[in-house]
Amino acid sequence: MSDVFQGSLFDPPAPDPATAAPRGAAEGFPSLEALKQVCLGCQKCGLAKGRTHVVVERGNPQAKIMIIGEGPGEQEDLQGIPFVGKSGQLLDKILQSIQLDPEGDVYIANAVKCRPPQNRVPTEAEMEACRPYLLEQIRLVDPWILLLTGATAVRTITGDKRGITKIRGQWQQWQGRWVMPIFHPAYLLRNPSREQGSPKWLMWQDMLQVKAKMAELRF
Repeated sequence: MSDVFQGSLFDPPAPDPATAAPRGAAEGFPSLEALKQVCLGCQKCGLAKGRTHVVVERGNPQAKIMIIGEGPGEQEDLQGIPFVGKSGQLLDKILQSIQLDPEGDVYIANAVKCRPPQNRVPTEAEMEACRPYLLEQIRLVDPWILLLTGATAVRTITGDKRGITKIRGQWQQWQGRWVMPIFHPAYLLRNPSREQGSPKWLMWQDMLQVKAKMAELRF
């Protein structure tokens, strides 16, 4: 296993000037707290009508790894915190499997910050309404690595509409950051097999890649 984690010092590349302004970018917020206060009062889409809480963030705002999910579920809506239901509990275990503290080593947000009815996939309009907030979170946290859990997170950030099974585990560059699409924990809960080639097995391979990249980047 030692060979998996070997790497050389790598300085993240500077953003490509041709793509320096991401689509849907918002006016700059002075802090995450200022952004959060705006999110709490947001009425930009219809999801605001059915929410209990706006679900903005969880974890360490100085983290070098940021995880982006789809949107709040029932427990997240009730508690106002991302990834605290069954999917979140599994995500915590996945992070801990490569010695990452879910609260201290990562920052977690979602593509949309209000729960879609019956946990349906957010519409394009809902994603567009929330995208500027998410892009500002990325700018303010300034992570080296983005882990995009599921197709909605991938589509929101990169615009790639391919299925997650076709692109998971593949590193790519976006705005000078390392980005990897991975399975959403909810998908793993629906596919509990641990056999070779199963979603859980593939997720472990992806986590080993993340661990190796962390070693390469020296953090």
